[in-house]
Parts: sequence; C-alpha cells; structure tokens
Amino acid sequence: MAKKAKKAAKKVAKKAPKKAAKKVAKKAAKKVVKKAAKKKSARKPNAAFMAPLTPSAALADVIGSKPVPRTQMIKKIWEYIKKNNLQDKKNRRMINADAKLKVLFAGKTQISMFDLAVIVNKNIVK
Repeated sequence: MAKKAKKAAKKVAKKAPKKAAKKVAKKAAKKVVKKAAKKKSARKPNAAFMAPLTPSAALADVIGSKPVPRTQMIKKIWEYIKKNNLQDKKNRRMINADAKLKVLFAGKTQISMFDLAVIVNKNIVK
C-alpha cells in the first residue's frame, strides 16, 4: 500500500507544476486580449474633424468650392503647393505664394507651414 501511495504522490507532484503553468499561461493570454480590446475601443474618430465646411472665395480658388472637412482642405492646399513647386528650396518649412496663394495669405509672399491651419480657419465660411 505504501508503494501505491508513493507512486500516486509522485504523479500528483509531476502534474501540479504543469497545471499551474497552464493556468498562468491562460491568465496571461486573457490579460493580453483584454488590453488589446481596450486599445481598439479607446480611440474613436472625432466627428468635428469630419464635418464638411464651406471654403471662402479665396480658398475655393485653390481647393475648389465644394464643402470638405478641414483635414481635407489642408491636404488639398498641400497638393497645390507640391504640384506648383511652391515650397522654399532652402527652408522647406516656408511656403512661397503665387497669385492665388497671395490672396489667401493676406498679401504675404511667404508663410510658415505652421501658419497654414490658421489661414484655413480664417478662410472658412460659417
């Protein structure tokens, strides 16, 4: 009887670490899945960025008169700048104005790319 008890104890001793390792692995996998689900659901697009806005006449000459979201306005201005090669050669952060952009830039011949969002804000019809 003692031999049987020893064998049974050895089997239990061998199975216990394996079961514990499986439980730990399952818990870790569940945590990873929960974190991934939280990350996906945590970021939702802001509807205010997607609202179509009507451009002013000066802005409409550059991007068109159809109402588009603010993000698309800036994207279309950049397409116009790249197409007409209006980025300054030495300082790439500066944008040189042609006839259409000079009206949009309030008479300035050159602006910084960081001022572009401000200019778009000023040229939206509300």
